[in-house]
Amino acid sequence: MEYMILIYQGTDRPPMPSDPALAAAAYAPWMAYTKALIDAGVMVAGSQLAAHTAATTVRMRDGKRHVQDGPYADTKEQLAGYYIIKTPDLDTALDWAAKCPAALDGTIEVRPQVG
Repeated sequence: MEYMILIYQGTDRPPMPSDPALAAAAYAPWMAYTKALIDAGVMVAGSQLAAHTAATTVRMRDGKRHVQDGPYADTKEQLAGYYIIKTPDLDTALDWAAKCPAALDGTIEVRPQVG
């Protein structure tokens, strides 16, 4: 079964350091996590998302398109990225979600894919 691991992190997180050595150190846990998913053969896809400030929301109301700059909801956490993994069951997907670096200070949501 395929599951999406949705990664939510605080909107107040500092930006990634511009110094290459500091940026590499900040990304190291993510690279290790991604490698572990690949090595285990469960990774299907994944991506980091741009900051919530880059989001655009579209709604159709009365046949008219309404476009709004910004995310759907004004919250203290933003959808920062995702992984799609293929595991035999939800418990295994939850085990992988618990290993995600953002689980330490953010929120990880796991949802089964439909279809």
